[in-house]
Amino acid sequence: MLLAVAVAPIAQADIPATVAALETPSVFDTDEGGSADSDDPAIWVNPLDRRKSLVLATKKNGGMDVFDLRGRVLQSFAPPPAPSDDGEAGRFNNVDLALRARIGGRQRDLAVVTDRGRDRLRVYEIDARRAASGLPAVRDVTDPGQDFVFSSGEEEVLEQTTAYGVAAVVGRRGGVLVFASRRSRTAIAAVRLVDAGRGRVGWTRVDTTSLPASFPLPNGGAWTPCTDPGDLPQVEGMVFDERRDVLYAGQEDVGVWRIRFDHGAFGSAKLVDRVREFGVPSQLVPDPEEPEDVECEYLFDEDPGFGGRRLSADVEGLTIYRAKRRGEYLLVSSQGDDSFAVYDRAGAGRYLGSFAIGERTLAGGRLIDGVQESDGAHVVSTPLPGFPHGLFVTQDGDDLDATGAEQEAATNFKFVRWERIARLFAPPLVAHGRP
Repeated sequence: MLLAVAVAPIAQADIPATVAALETPSVFDTDEGGSADSDDPAIWVNPLDRRKSLVLATKKNGGMDVFDLRGRVLQSFAPPPAPSDDGEAGRFNNVDLALRARIGGRQRDLAVVTDRGRDRLRVYEIDARRAASGLPAVRDVTDPGQDFVFSSGEEEVLEQTTAYGVAAVVGRRGGVLVFASRRSRTAIAAVRLVDAGRGRVGWTRVDTTSLPASFPLPNGGAWTPCTDPGDLPQVEGMVFDERRDVLYAGQEDVGVWRIRFDHGAFGSAKLVDRVREFGVPSQLVPDPEEPEDVECEYLFDEDPGFGGRRLSADVEGLTIYRAKRRGEYLLVSSQGDDSFAVYDRAGAGRYLGSFAIGERTLAGGRLIDGVQESDGAHVVSTPLPGFPHGLFVTQDGDDLDATGAEQEAATNFKFVRWERIARLFAPPLVAHGRP
């Protein structure tokens, strides 16, 4: 049963917009398209030759693609098949990078993917020399003997309360911590990547925590987010701030959390911004197009006024832009109003404004459409060919074709020059150390 969320109308015209420099090929969540659904990107900067940098991007049942900086597919990885006729096949949800990790006695660049279908992590090694030579550079190094991240057995995997969002961080000595959230639940697990021999990488559990599923309100009442029956408000988008030992976690129907993680354990959690829907009463109503399903309808006429003003559910991709000398920003995908909120990390999380990505018409009339219902996003400040102040990559949840026509169940990724985003703000955001 699919749950749709009805949100308050937001004046998109009030949000300043930029445009994408380029986009990746459309994928289609249809039988003919292999049920591919773009979800989450990660930008890998090649230390030997920045021209040969890569973008790794998940597409759920379609697995994962590897793109060059022009949005062309270089490699594709299929998710693992179901272990039996009644089992679940792999479904790649989110991806993050662990750079200069020291596992197995050598330094390696790794990509970590949550396999939502199988409730496991998958680990990929990225070879800078092969990438610089134009050769396939990404290979699967997952230990095949690893256990589930959350589930107690195959029967629980079938319930699909499985590994969902992901964030990775490399410590000072090269060890890698990975944070994985749990689909349809509020739990977040911390695991450590370990050497599994013969170049393979496994993991071991470190700690777990759970966020609230209901919330007290200032008027003495309590509020529970509207979710599918039986589900709890899950976390997906996450990013770790290693300078402050803080995990930022986007609880989709609630807001953004700041969670301490130090000395191998979760600490205090603080809700630092809320969605507009926070505290608003809701009800489940039949979907007019699919009567057997229901959708969530928020009753904004009864809004008690405890929600935020910058984010509309769902909260999705979280990523941090860091300039060399100054400037540090947390970017949050506000899926409900097709925008991205920006917070100043140097200013204790002060909100700076929001932006959107609109359409662009190229020479010859070809259209690069804007971004709607964005899921995952990633940004780097490193100058790259075509992206002199850094690159922002985000998923587009409703991709149009080159003429601007609708496409059935089409998604892709948009590549945006950071300086275009920076200039939308007054004063402009820092762009790799320069305003």
